[in-house]
Amino acid sequence: MSGITDWRAFMDGVSDEVSTLSGEIPDTMAGFNAMGRAAKQSGALPEKTKEIMALGIAIATRCDSCIGFHVKSLIRLGITRAELCEALAMATYMGGGPSLAYSARALKAFDTFTA
Repeated sequence: MSGITDWRAFMDGVSDEVSTLSGEIPDTMAGFNAMGRAAKQSGALPEKTKEIMALGIAIATRCDSCIGFHVKSLIRLGITRAELCEALAMATYMGGGPSLAYSARALKAFDTFTA
């Protein structure tokens, strides 16, 4: 596990890479984006709950860019630091030591993006 020292720069780089890939596979990206919009749409579960679930999966799968994207979405949706920490406690409980390390990364991303 490499350390991310600058979440903003890291996510800017990921966004640039995804943008480049999108230009090469526009139909795939259109489908992926449509699936994301449909999955996140509030229904029986609000979008915020769905984003908390997505963050837990990102932590479990150890995907730094996913952690960044979902933390940013949760900030947009108004998650508090206390709510985030409770979600991170659950992710750690379900995933053990590796999830503890990636939960700490998610908290660092939150603190960076809300500073």
